[in-house]
Amino acid sequence: MSNASPALAPVDHNHSASKPKPAFPFLDLKAQFDPIKDEIISSVVKTLESQRFILGPEVEAFESEFATAASSSAAIACASGSDALLLALMALNVGPGDEVITTPFTFVATVGSIVRLGAKPVFVDIAPDTYNLDPNRVEAAVTSRTRAIMPVHLFGASADLHPLLEIAERNGLSVVEDAAQAIGAHYKGRPIGSIGAIGCFSFFPSKNLGGAGDGGMMTTNDAGLAERLRVLRTHGSRERYSYELIGMNSRLDALQAAILRVKLRYLDGWTEKRRQNAETYRQFLTRSGLADRIGIPIEPANTRHVYNQFTIRVADRDALRTHLSSRGIPTEIYYPSPLHLQPAFSYLGYHTGAFPESERASRQVLSLPIYPELTAEMQSQVVRAIAEFYPSA
Repeated sequence: MSNASPALAPVDHNHSASKPKPAFPFLDLKAQFDPIKDEIISSVVKTLESQRFILGPEVEAFESEFATAASSSAAIACASGSDALLLALMALNVGPGDEVITTPFTFVATVGSIVRLGAKPVFVDIAPDTYNLDPNRVEAAVTSRTRAIMPVHLFGASADLHPLLEIAERNGLSVVEDAAQAIGAHYKGRPIGSIGAIGCFSFFPSKNLGGAGDGGMMTTNDAGLAERLRVLRTHGSRERYSYELIGMNSRLDALQAAILRVKLRYLDGWTEKRRQNAETYRQFLTRSGLADRIGIPIEPANTRHVYNQFTIRVADRDALRTHLSSRGIPTEIYYPSPLHLQPAFSYLGYHTGAFPESERASRQVLSLPIYPELTAEMQSQVVRAIAEFYPSA
């Protein structure tokens, strides 16, 4: 990580009275695409000329390269990150009447994968400093019906896996890692996705490794699970018109694999730039006297954060966001409501106050731009606008 300390640019007080157009995007995918445009087009044309679009050599090559990057013995591509979670639970025989422990502070796909199989999501609150599943609360939620624990590596930071793995081993459970936001993150020197029974990744365009549409990947070091996942993603079939399992159609397109193979070669560099940008934010926020006013993302010991999001925490989040918008600073909220309070999951019987840390986070989190192409000057604009909101800082 860079130790450089870029200077804060001077404040421009000439703001329009009306809400201005954002000074720059929250995420600039075009800035990522332009330098590698020729490589991607060449790879796409090669695939088009082959006319092999469903699985085949391009997907197989990407799976092999991804498995190496993730330090897993096998990587199995599928149609989306949501499908990766669903297929992982299917491979573990999770079904009606079973329970899966997870967090309510996550994207809906995490919990949707459990519900779609007729299983019950059992929520456990988050740790306030990482927004990830609090391992100290998990074992109390285990019952005779529990089959798996599904931690989410939220915002690019690894969940605390060691105690979760110990709980799983004591109770005969599997750990499924929702690594949709955290490709390249590490936990105690190991890439996330290679530690639990199955790791699940997303290639949605906004992810650190994003495709030109949907796509997903499952990683495992269990040869039996790997083969089962391959069968499940192709209608439960190994051979044409022979079905040994009830599976689904969830295959990564060869065109997506061709694009992702090019982008995978740049991932380490993009990740390091995200980490440098995170450090620049920390320096700017601290030097502006904001460190005591704002919760700044932490990087727990023995982990490597990849900053799919740089998420700050403030008590007056909505007012700050309105102020930043008035200054042309784009922000996002991940997530404005925890899932236990969403109408779709009201049947579970949870109520306000059930998971106070998740509820508090949903009221306070605000994500700032963090993409690799973000410049120090852009970050300076962000921090200057925040400092205007806290004039006594």
